Amino acid sequence: MKKTYKIDVDCANCANKMEEAAKKTVGVADAAVNFMTLKMTVYFEDGADVKSVMQEVLKNCKKVESDCEIFL
Repeated sequence: MKKTYKIDVDCANCANKMEEAAKKTVGVADAAVNFMTLKMTVYFEDGADVKSVMQEVLKNCKKVESDCEIFL
């Protein structure tokens, strides 16, 4: 399953950090962050609970970029 979320991040480097953090989250098959459009596309593993996985993605992104936001 694929879902796209609006994000708020200050710079392209920070967006790259968010993408890497999202990719490392359990339940995420792949992720892509587009700094120009301020969107994150997340590809979920089969059977993953999207809401709980996205809570973990947000938590992991906050670890690498504390002032980022994902609008869930």
